[in-house]
Amino acid sequence: MKIEKFDKRLIFRFVTFMQSQGIAYEYNNKKHLLNFLKNKESILKLRLPLDIDFDQNKNLLFESDFKNYVLIMIRSGIASVGFFENYINHQHKVFRAYMTRKKQGKSQIKHLKTKGKSRAGSRIRLQETLEFFESINHRLQDHFDEFRIDKIGISCSETLIPYFYGGKVSTPFEKHDKRIFKIPKHIQNPTFEELTEINKFLLQAEIRATEDGQGLYQAFLQEVNDSTSHSSEENEEDW
Repeated sequence: MKIEKFDKRLIFRFVTFMQSQGIAYEYNNKKHLLNFLKNKESILKLRLPLDIDFDQNKNLLFESDFKNYVLIMIRSGIASVGFFENYINHQHKVFRAYMTRKKQGKSQIKHLKTKGKSRAGSRIRLQETLEFFESINHRLQDHFDEFRIDKIGISCSETLIPYFYGGKVSTPFEKHDKRIFKIPKHIQNPTFEELTEINKFLLQAEIRATEDGQGLYQAFLQEVNDSTSHSSEENEEDW
């Protein structure tokens, strides 16, 4: 599917247009996107910005007046956690740990999966790994104790997920919490700068289209362009 940025101001209009074309859609909560279907096949996917929500009971989009959320980005040896109040970052922290074996450039967790029991240096790395996740979850507990949290964005490799949810210090939410959504972008180095960029990215909309979907999308853009031109002509006549 071809991916393009989408003008978030046109989201409601686009959904109305697709409905007028007889195209059904379904909401994917985990990815926060609308999936448009033709003959039960996906032809378009519209990733929604964080400031637009979907009421699954009413099957309707609506603009969110206020939202608190946390973004959690974890890679081997480095992680960042940010608390956002009404889309603005109010608190953040970057966590670091010695988790990578220097010669192989492989995390201690991956080493244990392939080699089994480890030596003294490896045990130190494993202890740092456990403390790394405990620190992350302590921070999250503080946020959840102090604030109402409406959404939880997570980027974490499958290898690290068991340590995130299974440590001595638990996460302040369950693994299948409905507020969780997957951050739809690969994050190599979760620094504060990357956290800021990801928040900007999540406040934008994105569209992915198959060949069939692209035709409908272009028809929608043409309709928008025609109505804009017509409106401009009317304004000139009024003048």
